[in-house]
Amino acid sequence: MNDLLAMGDLSPQQTNDLLQLAHTIKQRPTAWANYLQGKSIALLFEKPSLRTRASFAAGINRLGGHSIYLDAQNLMGEREPASDVGANLALWHDAIVARVYSQATLNELAAASGKPVVNALSDICHPCQALADLLTLQEQLGDLSQVHLTYIGDGNNVCHALMAGAAQVGMQLQIVTPEGYAPNAELLAEAQEVAAKTGGAIGVAHNLNELQQTDAVYTDTWFSMGQTRDSNDVMHDFAPFQVNSDLMKRLGAKHFMHCLPAYRGREVTAEVIDGAGSLVLQQAENRLHAQNAILVKLIEGAAA
Repeated sequence: MNDLLAMGDLSPQQTNDLLQLAHTIKQRPTAWANYLQGKSIALLFEKPSLRTRASFAAGINRLGGHSIYLDAQNLMGEREPASDVGANLALWHDAIVARVYSQATLNELAAASGKPVVNALSDICHPCQALADLLTLQEQLGDLSQVHLTYIGDGNNVCHALMAGAAQVGMQLQIVTPEGYAPNAELLAEAQEVAAKTGGAIGVAHNLNELQQTDAVYTDTWFSMGQTRDSNDVMHDFAPFQVNSDLMKRLGAKHFMHCLPAYRGREVTAEVIDGAGSLVLQQAENRLHAQNAILVKLIEGAAA
């Protein structure tokens, strides 16, 4: 691994190795307490963040490293191009963690930087979230190849990452979105091609009545930062896709997942997200462990 720019860049073996490493680091944190000693990681954020910023900063500290937060909105763009930012940060830091509006910005940073770059969220993919989600499901249900996950909502960056991740571990993933909100067709085809080799399956529907029984239901906010959709249209289109107790019971789902922030009463009811079957806090906690595994693998690769 030289960079992690998208979940689909990983091979099935790399994804499984990252999950195993994340589990190991989580169980034996003291064994990794000095892994990043003397290393510095730049956290370059165009978009606001709670979980990503806090979990990366805490995780880097637990690995013995140092991080610096940079408000990219005041650095990249009119002031100077992403390529100059990436080239300069690589002079002083051992890796760059970037949360950006556009995947093109991320690619430009990586091309100019001689150090590893991590996608901490772009408009196309959210690989750190997907790895934390897979780790959470593995902890709850064991063998991921036997897990059935249902994603309901917008075919967005989180959905794209879940498609790729599910395919890599041989998982069954059914996606249901309103008409016009399906995931990227090219990324879907790539995930389905990988799933065909790993024994998984990725399907997309637009009708809740087409859904099969499932182990867990996953949803995300209907409004992503930076999107310019008409709020009335979105509320109308997504209203029938709310995750509530009746839907959870109908699908036989024991667990609920959400990458947060969540809007209770909109994409999910409070009784579901705050109920006994909710995994949202475990997902948030596992962001730190999954991201630490990513950093360890990338620093290993850079050293090699």
